[in-house]
Amino acid sequence: MQPDSPPQQLLHLVIGGELTDLAHTTFKDLDEVEIVGLYPNYASAHAVWKAKAQQTVDNAHMRYFIVHLHRLLDPGQDTKPAH
Repeated sequence: MQPDSPPQQLLHLVIGGELTDLAHTTFKDLDEVEIVGLYPNYASAHAVWKAKAQQTVDNAHMRYFIVHLHRLLDPGQDTKPAH
């Protein structure tokens, strides 16, 4: 990689909302799902996810998730070569 090239962008999306029950990841109301933001790497997304999760710690049904968008956009990106 050249010294002046930008860092690799691995897009991550942070979303959250209230779940119908704790055993599944089904949102109670899709209209109320919060799209927190889009981040260029996992570390940035994790920091925001952690902050949002801590803000809603009193509501056991409230959950936030990190979606690895880069895996959806380029499914072969994270795979290791077969031997």
